[in-house]
Amino acid sequence: MSLQIVPISMQDARKWVDLHHRHHRAPESGLFALAVAEGDAIKGVAIVGRPVARALQDGWTAEVTRVAVLEGVKNANSKLYGACWRSARALGWHRLITYTLASESGVSLRAAGWKVVGEVRGRSWDTPSRPRIDNHPLDDKIRWEAAS
Repeated sequence: MSLQIVPISMQDARKWVDLHHRHHRAPESGLFALAVAEGDAIKGVAIVGRPVARALQDGWTAEVTRVAVLEGVKNANSKLYGACWRSARALGWHRLITYTLASESGVSLRAAGWKVVGEVRGRSWDTPSRPRIDNHPLDDKIRWEAAS
């Protein structure tokens, strides 16, 4: 049986991410979500939302904020990234971005035609005036882009 892109509600996608993502919980909201399935079995999900970085919120850019795929499901990540870009473009977005940890290869993004456009230094958002607990990796990140 082959992998197929299928619709999924934002609520179900968020639940799936909370169960299966390696190091992040689901984002609070999003613009749309997609799933990849084998028959009736969901093998992975992607959530697309507004860019997290305010400087990138130009009205033409969206961001893949989460992708979570079951271990060992070949081509599921690249299938989701490609479908996210096709969907975002069809909805009028001109650019779609996402981030990977610098330690991740990004092979699925390259396979889907995405390009590296920048590096982001990892850091904590914890400050004395606004204390936070960092429950996520603070590693450097790579910014990827799909654009028309």
